[in-house]
Amino acid sequence: MKDLGELKFFLGIEVSRSQKGILMCQSKYTVELVSEIGLSGCKPASTPIEFNYKLTSLEFDKYFNHNSELDKELTDSSKYQILVRRLLYLTITRPDIAFVVQVLSPFMHSPKKSHMEVALRVVRHIKGTAGLGLFMPSSRCSNLVSFCDSGWGSCVETRKSVTGHIVNFGNAVIS
Repeated sequence: MKDLGELKFFLGIEVSRSQKGILMCQSKYTVELVSEIGLSGCKPASTPIEFNYKLTSLEFDKYFNHNSELDKELTDSSKYQILVRRLLYLTITRPDIAFVVQVLSPFMHSPKKSHMEVALRVVRHIKGTAGLGLFMPSSRCSNLVSFCDSGWGSCVETRKSVTGHIVNFGNAVIS
């Protein structure tokens, strides 16, 4: 066994320690992702998705004739799949994009143009916030706080509820 010293970088996650706590971020991974997608020169988006923006599947569009002419299926779904997988890995240290990635994930097998546009908006959002991450404060704390929100019947296709949650241990996000 060999002592490699203090942890600085592990599986794409940068770890920085200070007296106040530990910061985990994926800024290098984020910059590489933005560069590979070709959005280095674009303007950053302030939010990962527009307010009340609803995505639908191809089957839903065929049945209800909902923008089926304007919103075509992507000819090459592999680019969308790769992008969503990379965004999913980024949610380890970026809970702010976790909801949007959850919304994009069900469309992996038959993505449409609108799905790709939302995924690219997420990339534009993380471009402007590349240095964000999770901060684990060094201060002692023993309170566990959980927040939950639900949009009753907010799924356009199934009319099911969409729920999100966050769990904090003191000031640190743990789930």
